[in-house]
Amino acid sequence: QVQLVESGGGLAQPGGSLRLSCAASGTISSGALMAWYRQAPGKERELVASINWLGGRNYADSVKGRFTISRDNAKSSVYLQMNGLKPDDTAVYYCNARDISTNYWGQGTRVTVSS
Repeated sequence: QVQLVESGGGLAQPGGSLRLSCAASGTISSGALMAWYRQAPGKERELVASINWLGGRNYADSVKGRFTISRDNAKSSVYLQMNGLKPDDTAVYYCNARDISTNYWGQGTRVTVSS
């Protein structure tokens, strides 16, 4: 069973930056869609960004121009560079990797944006 482990969360000031990383304990199919989701208190989990095996990216409107998703297939890893952080970005961020037969989730890493 593959496990996804996120890291890089923490406290940031408004306007600051954080870089989230997600590494798989085993091999993720290079064809898997990898994504970051987040869930703020009292809200549903939402898609933040995704990246397919060709490098095609998709972003939520709320993070376009501020966040960048990338992946390293050789390391079965996905990253989220978050710049220009806002208090509304405060949430638990989850890594996801899925293909036609699998759907893996990480345990989440908390991001808090506050002055």
